[in-house]
Amino acid sequence: MTSAQSLTDVKEPPRVQGLTGSEVAQRIQQGKVNTLPPRSGRSALDIVRANVFTRVNALLGVLFVLVMTTGSWVNGAFGLLIIANSAVGIVQELRAKHTLDSLAVVGEAHPTVRRNGKETQIERDEVVEDDVVVVGPGEQIVVDGAVVESAYLEVDESLLTGESDPIAKKPGDEIMSGSFVASGTGAYRATKVGADSYAAKLTAEAAKFSLVHSELQSGIDKILKAITWVLVPLGILTVISQTRIEQNDWRQVVIKVTGALVPMIPEGLILTTSVAFALGVVRLGMRKCLVNELPAIEGLARVDVVCADKTGTLTENAMSFGRVETIGSHSQDEALEALRQLGAADDSPNSSMTAIIEGVGRPQAAWEVSERQPFTSAKKWSGISFAAGEGSAARNVVLGAPDILAPDVARAQEIASTGLRVLLLGYAQTNVTAHDAPGEVDPLALVVLEQKVRPDAADTLEFFHSQGVQVKVISGDNADSVGAVTRSLGMDSGQPVDARTILEADFNKVVNEHQVFGRVTPQQKRAMVSALQSAGHTVAMTGDGVNDVLALKDADLGVAMGSGTAATRSVAKIVLLDDKFATLPYVVREGRRVLGNIERVANLFLTKTVYSAIIAMLTVIFAVKAPFQPIHVTITGWFTIGVPAFILSLPPNNERARPGFVRRVLGFGFPAGALVAIPSFITYTIALRSATQAQASTAALLALIVSSTWVLAIVARPYEWWKIALIVLPLVGYGLIFSVSALQKTFMLDSSNLGVMALAAAVGGCGAVAIELLWWFTPGHPAYWMPKAERDAAAAQRRIEREALRQERAQRQESTQRHEDA
Repeated sequence: MTSAQSLTDVKEPPRVQGLTGSEVAQRIQQGKVNTLPPRSGRSALDIVRANVFTRVNALLGVLFVLVMTTGSWVNGAFGLLIIANSAVGIVQELRAKHTLDSLAVVGEAHPTVRRNGKETQIERDEVVEDDVVVVGPGEQIVVDGAVVESAYLEVDESLLTGESDPIAKKPGDEIMSGSFVASGTGAYRATKVGADSYAAKLTAEAAKFSLVHSELQSGIDKILKAITWVLVPLGILTVISQTRIEQNDWRQVVIKVTGALVPMIPEGLILTTSVAFALGVVRLGMRKCLVNELPAIEGLARVDVVCADKTGTLTENAMSFGRVETIGSHSQDEALEALRQLGAADDSPNSSMTAIIEGVGRPQAAWEVSERQPFTSAKKWSGISFAAGEGSAARNVVLGAPDILAPDVARAQEIASTGLRVLLLGYAQTNVTAHDAPGEVDPLALVVLEQKVRPDAADTLEFFHSQGVQVKVISGDNADSVGAVTRSLGMDSGQPVDARTILEADFNKVVNEHQVFGRVTPQQKRAMVSALQSAGHTVAMTGDGVNDVLALKDADLGVAMGSGTAATRSVAKIVLLDDKFATLPYVVREGRRVLGNIERVANLFLTKTVYSAIIAMLTVIFAVKAPFQPIHVTITGWFTIGVPAFILSLPPNNERARPGFVRRVLGFGFPAGALVAIPSFITYTIALRSATQAQASTAALLALIVSSTWVLAIVARPYEWWKIALIVLPLVGYGLIFSVSALQKTFMLDSSNLGVMALAAAVGGCGAVAIELLWWFTPGHPAYWMPKAERDAAAAQRRIEREALRQERAQRQESTQRHEDA
């Protein structure tokens, strides 16, 4: 086969010119555009509808209408919950939607199309039917189509079919959106766009604002189901009981039943959870972190192993050309010219080749190319077969890993052990596309590339170490080179492991026992994730190249770099748009904030539901009037539970994520609710013997406030000034309500009987003591589950982080001041 013939076989038919401007306009007019679903899943109208028309709002709305028919407007104050719940939910989710949409535009694939014979990058939504889309290594196929040009084009369809081996694509072959280019270059004509293509489904799932597969949300759902089983039958019994007692006054029946049912509804729990997640999206968005799936925020908080690539994660993605060391009798000029020719023949250079081109320049006259072998992570080498021409002989030039192409070159290992990247340039014995390529290689030179370690990498590794999170560095580079980089970052990683030497029988054991791995293939990366998961670990995987896609997809949490390939960004749950590995600790903190704070507020809401249900149950059993008016439970629900819970869901929380969320919340919430309800009801029944109904209700409310405030005091620990204010300020407000006659009249209270009020304070205090004892002996208490050394370390870490935040604020203020002065 001649050179001309081989080139014709590689690229057929000749270069396709693409659509003209008028043809594009015509297709846009016909609606043949790649219109995709909203990036954040729901439209603004859907968000408003979802937050207004909820089951909680429906139940509260019915009760509100019934109370309004009685003419007691003050008892309808709980209706404000409908407005508050809806407004807060709408505002926060719209903020999160705006953040997701704006970041998704930055992080999504920008395909290159050929129109009027010229190539240009456009938004994916601007692709029209019959557009010619040009692709290279690592680029995602954004719409379905048919290949029109192929230069050794291989496509990975593992995300669609599960088949991990790349598939060669020739002109005429079908190509599916959702797949990505593994190697080579080419172009395809778009045949299906918009909702007709697989990309529409992929996009809808990739950036959806949802709580799917959230362990936290699943736990809350279980709690709500348990509450529902109690609430429905108890509500029916309460209606029957109060109807019998208030036989001649339907208004009092409505008010008493409403006063019993409203506090049973955990109206703020779902809202607070949604707000916490939405706020997490906004906070991380400010750090250029795109959260494709909300559970990713809590996911990284649960992760105990982070698998990090070296290049692009610990080191910067770009490399710089260092030097060339010739081998044997070969000259420097010969090596430099071979590198120039490789650069000129590479249509889609990777980061290594880009650095080489910048370092050695372009040749004066390019040699004729007969065959190409693109670089892949599995082979770890690339090559060009050049045809004989004027002034040049036929030769097969290869460039790749020294220990793959020429293992006997000891100098390569010496250089690699210093942390530098080393490539071997040589002449292959066979054509680069032969099945046994490259065969025996004649070493020509060693090409040394310098990698810059990220300045924040050491601090990030130290953070994970301090939090008990293992970091495993998994790289395709030379193992000694990877080990040198990790040692320079202060990582106590032990002896680096060459993945090629791991026996299949020992694979899981070696992966779990060692920290640094080199010469890892894409399939091995995937297998390493599986090995760690099989050992019970929750695994996060970071990556930026096509070789990371399968491992990212299989990991519990995939984290892609923004400058990485479109394929990695499409499968990752989190995308670091500014490529900062140092952003991951902030994601950890945000996940811990969500998990830890939601557990706090779940304790509060569950306690409120339980004490309300028990009081309602006791009124049915003892056949007495329900003690509280709706306005009574409204003020305690708002100022002892609702508002504090919302505020407590916002601050940082560095407690380590632990399994058993439901068990801990039920283990504290149910007995705590009982210890609030029983003192209140005891006070009520005793007071009824010597006081009026209003006085007895007021005393019962005081006992309820004292003990429930202690639940808040426990949940708010550890204390800071604002948490103390959160506890004390409502008590000041209650003091005014109980002492000012005008306010007592408004809230239907009577505190004039000092004897029953003193009894209420004493009985409520006993309830508070009991709740304190419960906290100390419940499994959720830190003294119960965390060793003292860990508690001390956690406290020290909180102090360090507070100081770091203080310094960060000071630096921002200083920077702002300098800017203003300038």
